[in-house]
Amino acid sequence: MKKLLEVTLERNGEIRFNTDVDVMKDPSIVHETTMLAMLSMTTRLWGGNETSVLAILRALSLADLAVSVNRKEMVTMMDAVSKQYANAFRETQKEFVKRGEMAVFAPGVKPKTKTKN
Repeated sequence: MKKLLEVTLERNGEIRFNTDVDVMKDPSIVHETTMLAMLSMTTRLWGGNETSVLAILRALSLADLAVSVNRKEMVTMMDAVSKQYANAFRETQKEFVKRGEMAVFAPGVKPKTKTKN
């Protein structure tokens, strides 16, 4: 198991970050993590705490942008890259649905589980 990101709020109000990942040694981990995160964020394997997790991820992203030296450039880059990921993901999703290998549920809707009679 690899720790992608650990974020802790200390008693003194400081936030600490830790990771087992070294992007300098393995730059492909960023792409791989993005793909795996997209899959996790769109499946029921997520754990039921989507609202809180997404809120914290967005708060961290906002903090990163707020302290960025060139915020507009970063927003433009993130918009372009996320659009590419979104387009690829939606096309893949459509193909899986067409083949009957995936069912799509609206956010917050849990699939019905089969019960034994």
